[in-house]
This record gives sequence, C-alpha cells and structure tokens, in this order.
Amino acid sequence: MRWDDFRRSENVEDRRGGGGFGMPGGAGGLGIGTVLILGLIGWVFGIDPRILIGGAEILTGGQQQYERKTTGEKRTAPPDETGQFVAAVLGDTEDRWSEIFQAAGRRYVPPRLVMFSGMTNSACGMAQAAMGPFYCPNDRVVYLDASFFRDLEAKFGGCDGKACRFAQAYVITHEVGHHVQNLAGVLPRVQSVQHQVDQRQANQLQVRVELQADCYAGLWANRAQAKWNFIEPGDVEAAMQTASAIGDDRLQKRSQGRVVPDAFTHGSSAERVHWFTTGMRSGQFASCNTFDSNETVGRGQ
Repeated sequence: MRWDDFRRSENVEDRRGGGGFGMPGGAGGLGIGTVLILGLIGWVFGIDPRILIGGAEILTGGQQQYERKTTGEKRTAPPDETGQFVAAVLGDTEDRWSEIFQAAGRRYVPPRLVMFSGMTNSACGMAQAAMGPFYCPNDRVVYLDASFFRDLEAKFGGCDGKACRFAQAYVITHEVGHHVQNLAGVLPRVQSVQHQVDQRQANQLQVRVELQADCYAGLWANRAQAKWNFIEPGDVEAAMQTASAIGDDRLQKRSQGRVVPDAFTHGSSAERVHWFTTGMRSGQFASCNTFDSNETVGRGQ
C-alpha cells in the first residue's frame, strides 16, 4: 500500500506515553494520596490499579478537565511512522468522505482520532487496549491503541509485514464508517430500537451496523484507489484475511469451540468479506444499505 501522497490529518491526538494512563500527569485531578490508596486496594484484591484510578478519574471529572485543556489546541500528525500512517489514512478518509457528502449536498464533519497506550478516558467510558479500536458516538472520536496493529499480525494472522498496512487501513476506515453512520443518524436510530427488543434482535441489528461500516471501508478504498492508485499486489488479500479472522464465527470457534449465530455482534467472516468487497467494487454509498438486505452469508456451524 502506497500512502505517501495521502494528506496528513490534523485531527489526530496522541496520548501515547501520557503518564501510563493516557491522561496528562498520569492521574488527572486525583491527589497523590488517593492514587496511593487505590494502588494499595488494587494490590490487595488483585485488581489492575490503572482500572481503579481511571474509574475514579471519570467520577471526579478528570475527563472533563482533560477535554478543557485540549480544546482548541493546534494538533499536528505524530512524527513516528505509525502516527504518520494513521494521520495519512484519516486525512484521506476526510477528503474522500467530504467529496461524497458534498455530492449529496451535505458537509462532512470529520471525527477526531485518539492514539493511546494501555488505556485512556473516553465519553463512552474507559478505553482499554483489550477492547480493540472503537468509535465513541458521544464524543465523535475513534480510539486506537497502536498495539492492535501488532496483534493483527501476531494473534489474528491477518497480514504479514508490509501487507499489514492495507489491513490496518481497513480497521481505521471501518471505525470512520461508524462516524459516517452517526452523522447520517443510523447509530441513534439503531440504538433506540435496540432498547425496545430482546438481546437476539439487538445483536442482529448490531451485526447490520458493523457490516455497513465494513462496506463503508470498502467504499473508501474504491474512491482512494481511483484518486491515488495506491493499492499494491497482496493488499486486498491481506484485508480480506483480516476481515475473515475477526468474524464472529472465527472468534467464537477459537474461544469456545462452537459457533452461536444469535450471539453475533459483528457478522460472520464471510459476511464481513462480502460487505467490504461490495463497497470496494461499487464505490457507491447506496450499495451499503445492509439494513434493507436479507443476505446472510456463511454464518458458520
């Protein structure tokens, strides 16, 4: 994947190495005595003290203090290669989605992306590396622990070496796809319905949300390829391997030895590949309406 031509976004906030907790000073507004007490409690009960401190930060308003400090600050792309890559992919999503929204007579408002290490605060609660990348609609931010990129190769086997870049771009653009859904009003509507139905139906709706975000990632790839001709041999295959590796059926099979389709929240491997491919082949926003589709591809056994 060639990405040197991509414009670097200024909407990347780098919280890596921020005192070990992803927050300024490491513990925000908590006093040193409180931090020591929480650390002792964690040691006695075998609880990671970072989780206790992070929870206390949220309760005492540490997150709001952090947001006030960073609001209005000029941001630049992180200087390291990973930071530059993330800023480049985010920047190109901003340009491509701006074109798509403009064609529909709307203005695209890009999300922020927070890079962090270990854990950090978000408007959706504590963000932790174990959660993987996610989009928080409450603050319109994509949260990304860069260690996920290493896990992509080591744990999921979705890519190898240089070919990982396109797979990593797929992960980022999938989360940006959730932001597009939020701007389009899809996320609020789905969440409202999910509160009125049982868990199985709520899961089915969530699968539709995730598959649409996969399709939007493919749509970005289509538009970026038309602009930059940036895809190299092996890139698409690596992204498809990644989509397959993180399908609900594969993850369930690996963790519990069996597949429970009613518990799916992201879609099967075949479904994820199908919808990414749909977006990439068509390049059309309308082709990604997973909610009107009756397709269920390869749900697993």
